[in-house]
Amino acid sequence: MSADSVVKSVFEQVLRRNPGEVEFHQAVKEVLESLKPVLEKNPQYVEKKLIERIVEPERVFMFRVPWQDDKGNYQVNRGFRVQFNSALGPYKGGLRFHPSVYLGIVKFLGFEQIFKNSLTGLMMGGGKGGSDFDPKGKSDDEVMRFCQSFMTELCKYIGPDTDVPAGDIGVGGREVGYMFGQYKRIRNEFTGVLTGKGLEWGGSLARTEATGYGLVYIMQEALKAVGKSFKGLEVSVSGSGNVAIYATQKVQQLGGKVITLSDSNGYIYDPDGINLDTVKQIKEVERKRIKEYVNIHKNAKYTEGCNGIWTVKCDVALPCATQNELDAEAANALVKNGCFAAGEGANMPTTPEGIDVFQKNKVLFIPGKAANAGGVAVSGLEMAQNSQRIPWTFEKTDSELQTIMVNIYKSISEAAQEYGCAGDFVAGANIAGFLKVAKAMTAHGLV
Repeated sequence: MSADSVVKSVFEQVLRRNPGEVEFHQAVKEVLESLKPVLEKNPQYVEKKLIERIVEPERVFMFRVPWQDDKGNYQVNRGFRVQFNSALGPYKGGLRFHPSVYLGIVKFLGFEQIFKNSLTGLMMGGGKGGSDFDPKGKSDDEVMRFCQSFMTELCKYIGPDTDVPAGDIGVGGREVGYMFGQYKRIRNEFTGVLTGKGLEWGGSLARTEATGYGLVYIMQEALKAVGKSFKGLEVSVSGSGNVAIYATQKVQQLGGKVITLSDSNGYIYDPDGINLDTVKQIKEVERKRIKEYVNIHKNAKYTEGCNGIWTVKCDVALPCATQNELDAEAANALVKNGCFAAGEGANMPTTPEGIDVFQKNKVLFIPGKAANAGGVAVSGLEMAQNSQRIPWTFEKTDSELQTIMVNIYKSISEAAQEYGCAGDFVAGANIAGFLKVAKAMTAHGLV
C-alpha cells in the first residue's frame, strides 16, 4: 500500500471515529500529510501500523467536577485528561480551564504535544487536559473549591512517573497551587506531580520567561542560518501576556526593535520601539488594557481591533496571542511590506492558508511545535529539578533552554533536508518529532 493510500485511510478512520472534533482533525491531517515521505522510506512503520496507533490516545478520562460557589449553589463542570502517548516518558501537557474546552480541543492539543515534547529531546510523552470551567470572575475561594474537586478525581490517574500536568490558558500559579495542595493532601506525597509551581515549593526559575525566550532563541538560530540576526531588525509581536512580553525582552536584548503589541481589544504601534517597563506596569501591575500605553508614549498609536496589527511594516512577525489570528490576508500584508521571517509563539496562531502564503513567498517560517516548545522544555527541566530535590539558578536553566531550542532548529532543519523538503520547517518539525516517537514505539513492541 502506498503512503498516500495509508494516509488517506487513516485520516478517514480518524474522521469516522472522532466526529465533530474539527481541531483534532486539522492537527492530524497536517501531521499525516508531512509523514508521507517517511512512510515511503520506512515501510516497517506501515507494516507495524504506527500511524494508526499514534493517532489513537492510549487513555482518555472524562469526569464530572461538582463544586460550590460563594452563594452556596452547586455547580457542575466537565473535566478531561487525555494521555496520548507515553513512548518517550511520562505524559506531559497542560491543563486548560476555559468555556471552549471539550474533548476535541483536548485531543488536538494532546496530539500536538506528542511531537512538541519529542522535539525537546527530554523524556516526556504527550498529554493534555482541562475543564470547561471559567476562572474569570470567580473568587479565589471558588477557584480553590473547583480545583480541589477537579484534583480529587484527576489524582487517580497522574503521578511524577506517570503523568505530569502543567498550566495552560486559565491555569496559572494560583490554580496549580490549589491543585498541588489537594494532591498532596490526598496522596500524602510531596512529589513533582505538577509543573509551573511556585518558586518556594519546587518551581523553576526562568519558567515565566521560557516560551518567549525560547521563541526568540530558535528564531535567532534560523536567522543565523541565512546570514542574519535580530540586530537592527524591526519586529512585530502580537499579544501582551508572558509569551509576548518575554519575547519582546529577548529581542531587545539581541538588538532588535519590537514595534507592536496587542490585547483582545486592539494593538499599539510605537515607531520608537516598545517600552517594556511601561507594558509590564500596565499589564502585570495595574491589570489594564494595552491602550493605556499611548497615554505615556505620545509617538505611539493605538488602533481598536487586532486584525490590522499585521499591516504594520516589519522584518519579522512573532504571533504570540491566540490561535488562528494570522490568516492568508494578514500573511499577504506582511509579505507585501517586506516581512521575511515569522515564528509562532502561540499555539497554532497561523491558519493553514496563512502558512501557504508564507511558504509560497519563501518566508522563513517556524511553526509552534518547534517555536513555542520553550515552555514545556523548562517544565521538563522543572521535573528534573524536582527529582533531584535541587533548584537550579536562572542562568543554568536559561542556558539549558537555549541549548534545547538550538537543537530543535537543527533537528527540524536536518529532517526537512533528509526527506526532500529543505526549508519547510512545518514538515521538518512533524517528521523529526514523529521519528523519535516511532523508533521508541517500535522498540517497545505492540503496546
